[in-house]
Amino acid sequence: MAARPVHELDLPLLTTIGLERLDAIAAIEAARSRHWLAKTEMGYSVTRLEDVTAILRDKRFHSALSMLPQMSGMPELAEGRVRRQSILSMEGDEHARLRRLVAPAFTPASANRLRPTMRAVVTDLIDQIGDDGTCEFVAAICAPYPIPIICELLGAPRQDWKLFSSWATDIFRIFNGTLEQDLPFIERAAAELTAYVGDMIADRRANPRHDLLSDLIAIEEEGDRLSTEEMAMLAEAVLMAGTDTTRNQLACAVALFAEHPAQWDLLRAHPELAPRAVEESLRYLGAVRATVRFASEDVVYRDVLFPRGTIVSTSLAGANRDPEAWEQPNEFDITQERGTAQMTFGSGIHFCLGAALARAELQEALPLLAQRMPGLVRTGPVEWKPANFGIWGPAKLPIRFDVDYASRPAEPPATS
Repeated sequence: MAARPVHELDLPLLTTIGLERLDAIAAIEAARSRHWLAKTEMGYSVTRLEDVTAILRDKRFHSALSMLPQMSGMPELAEGRVRRQSILSMEGDEHARLRRLVAPAFTPASANRLRPTMRAVVTDLIDQIGDDGTCEFVAAICAPYPIPIICELLGAPRQDWKLFSSWATDIFRIFNGTLEQDLPFIERAAAELTAYVGDMIADRRANPRHDLLSDLIAIEEEGDRLSTEEMAMLAEAVLMAGTDTTRNQLACAVALFAEHPAQWDLLRAHPELAPRAVEESLRYLGAVRATVRFASEDVVYRDVLFPRGTIVSTSLAGANRDPEAWEQPNEFDITQERGTAQMTFGSGIHFCLGAALARAELQEALPLLAQRMPGLVRTGPVEWKPANFGIWGPAKLPIRFDVDYASRPAEPPATS
């Protein structure tokens, strides 16, 4: 049977831009009920776990990060002007080489070395607002949390935390769909970060320490080493992977727990549930809801022809709620041991490089927050970031918690 060109198919239209999150999930479910493929404003979308995984693992579909200028209406931008080539958008042999070389520096064991720092940072942030019993959670906890950990990872001093936070905020503008006005901020931040990291690398070559840059300098495989430019690029990728993603995912998780107070009580009483709570939060309300690929050549998948250049969005939010893959996919339950892995970190060759670090940051933060913030409730509506943001979550999350009980040991909730 000859493959049918994708544009000849009668497909449901999937539009989630501008929708509230629950409406967006409903739209995904409606499209998925009609066909495994949907048409979108930019191209096409897959929403089932099986298809999302297959597209992400198919090396003929390339990351669309390199197409951001064109997708933002700026096709005249010269290749590489927005940023130097990143491991996040590389393909082929060069990407495989870099992933192979740096893999030992991004293991769970490497992330675990930073867990004492994570606990200390979260504790200090909670101490600053603990007596008030109320805060705007994004500004008070999420925004400042990851930067000290990234700086500790790279070996940057405390006095430069604000610099790194500013760079991360500006570099992440590249995902906001407003590239034309944001480009000067992105370019300036990337240049300043590159110069800073270049100086750090020069120092570590002469004076190695127990940090990521020293680990990267020491890496050698059959005479192959990372260049200074490659290490600077990786430091930028780490700043991106370990900062904005964690900020947004922690805010998503706490917003979710505020809607499910019994689950928050369970986590407070049973901190050993933290790993499962993190995975369930990532599945149910992930900060990265989709990733975009394009066909690098004519691709036939499931008897459908995707011509070269066709844009295909992989709906991670849809995959994480696929009823064919999950029992009770729309139920949030941190006690349920799910046999399927959540997809918020992606899959295939571009699986999130900082996944182990992000997991550790969330696993340390959530049980401490549950312990110190019992009786968590919202004091107003969540203000969500615009739906076109690549990494998404609450912009503002006003909360209140019980101060009188904040220092008492948790007791297991009563069972019926």
